[in-house]
Amino acid sequence: MISHEIDFVKLDPTQNMTLLVRTEHPEEEHRDIALRLMAYEHLHAEQVGFVRKPGSPDADISLRMAGGEFCGNACMALAALAAPPDELAGGHPVDVVLEASGARDLVRCRVLRHAREYTCELAMPLPESVERGADGVALVRYDDSLHVVVETGRPDPALRAWAQRLAARLGERGDASLIGVMLYEPRSGHLTPLVHVPLLGSAVWERGCGSGAAALAAYLAWEGRTSVTTRVRQPGGVMTVAADHARGALTGVRVQGTVRVVAEGRAYL
Repeated sequence: MISHEIDFVKLDPTQNMTLLVRTEHPEEEHRDIALRLMAYEHLHAEQVGFVRKPGSPDADISLRMAGGEFCGNACMALAALAAPPDELAGGHPVDVVLEASGARDLVRCRVLRHAREYTCELAMPLPESVERGADGVALVRYDDSLHVVVETGRPDPALRAWAQRLAARLGERGDASLIGVMLYEPRSGHLTPLVHVPLLGSAVWERGCGSGAAALAAYLAWEGRTSVTTRVRQPGGVMTVAADHARGALTGVRVQGTVRVVAEGRAYL
């Protein structure tokens, strides 16, 4: 087993506990490092991203998730870390441009600091398509991921088990780095997100999912054929999402949430 000394930061974007690794490691080692760091007996988190130098001259920093997926919350977490503290002083917002795995284009995040907490608004990649699937569920397809939006009442154990089977089945197709099943309660605005990363073999009922909340906003705008802004309640807190709709198409999707740094230091594998 490979031994590593890891320079890490643990962050809390809407309780979607995220580890960002700042030491450089070969991409083929990311999966093993992430699985060990995420374990209960180690740093214990829902996901791991690796910070890298950007390849594009227009990007400030680069993020590769352990499974190669796109993650909105991890992008917001890294933007909060990368924003220059002197520029954040005085309550001024700072724009951070990121390269991110699972996204073809650069993504931009606006960061505002309030004492030890950051408010981040991320311009999300647009879905390639939104369509109605079997059993009335909505399929929100991205370049490298798929989110399934299911309108439902309060999720019970049977529905959760069905969602896990669906995520596993869709993951077996091998055409997406991330499968999300978003259980949405329209009356309360509550979202229960399940995230499956096939490469890691992980399936996590996350306490907050920025990408899933953005997919929900895209679905709501597509379904209503109008722009929407709404507060999405998740187990870990509330996120604000917005989707712009004009001339029969989605033209923009944004998600806003809070980020806190909860720990940083060295980890040993």
